[in-house]
Amino acid sequence: MPETKTEKKPEQDPAQGEKPKKKIDRSAVWAEARALIWQRRGRIGLGLVFIFIGRLAGLVLPASAKFLIDDVVGQGQADLLMPLAGAVGIATLIQAFSSFALTMLLGIAAQRSITDLRKQVQQHITRLPVSYFDSVKSGELISRVMTDAEGVRNLVGSGLVQLIGGLFTASLAMAALLYLNWRLTLAVLAVMLLFMGGMAVFFKRLRPIFRERGKINAEVTGRLGETLGGVRLIKAYTAEKREDLVFARGAHKLLRNVVSSMTGVATVTAFSSPGWWWGRSAS
Repeated sequence: MPETKTEKKPEQDPAQGEKPKKKIDRSAVWAEARALIWQRRGRIGLGLVFIFIGRLAGLVLPASAKFLIDDVVGQGQADLLMPLAGAVGIATLIQAFSSFALTMLLGIAAQRSITDLRKQVQQHITRLPVSYFDSVKSGELISRVMTDAEGVRNLVGSGLVQLIGGLFTASLAMAALLYLNWRLTLAVLAVMLLFMGGMAVFFKRLRPIFRERGKINAEVTGRLGETLGGVRLIKAYTAEKREDLVFARGAHKLLRNVVSSMTGVATVTAFSSPGWWWGRSAS
């Protein structure tokens, strides 16, 4: 009898399974972030000057309400109305100019940084060994190169400067409120700290979901691109149903991620609603 050869089962490609999550080296991340900020320290410093000027000008309008109600309306000093209107108008123009300058200064610089980062990632990928491309979809790499670089916008763009400007404005407002009524200010501050703690917990759970969405979207988009690019080969082997199943699984995985993120955002919105906090304070 002729020997019957036992067919070997194809080995499972480790790239198709669940990849172990890589631990984030926070020290390396902070080092790269500091390097990016230091390279653009001149623009960021000038942006801070514009944001401080704009935020100071933004305090003119709420401060003018006190003089309008107390002096113009309360005491009938109508001669103060025109100076108040002029001060508010000048402050509005200063705000508009600082916002425009900030966009032109940091917004365009951030886009240039994103373009440079895309070029660096593309050059790095093209120099990887051929074995790497056997386990990773080319469409997924394309999507990651084009979308992942967008993350540096908030670091070297206006995001960091806006954050510092917000802290500056909050500090000035807190000092003014403490001067007017420190007891009421401390009570409101306690509620705000409780609110910030709750928001931190929510965003700690939502951040991985949004990060995973980009990865899933890149996988689904990459597989779809490869499917459409090799549609003749798929039709030759009548593999349409298999590709339909793979795309359906990826689409439903993306749907579950979107539903989870929408549920989390809705929960955060409900948690931050004034009615909820009014009921908690009343109880």
